[in-house]
Amino acid sequence: MSLPPILRYFDFTHLPEPLRSVSMPFSELAHRLNTMLPAGPETTVALRKLLESKDAAVRAALDLPKES
Repeated sequence: MSLPPILRYFDFTHLPEPLRSVSMPFSELAHRLNTMLPAGPETTVALRKLLESKDAAVRAALDLPKES
């Protein structure tokens, strides 16, 4: 069984810290949901909304103070 294409947008390995730390839990949850839930429109919506949330959280992390 192949992974749904949306899961590629949950990759976080290319991000610098602290963005990686913010993004990683979303990726873990997306992959967990993909294995727990049956394929179908509601699972697709759940993953899409999780992706929207991840994107917002990563954007919010851009405003974290820089470590010196």
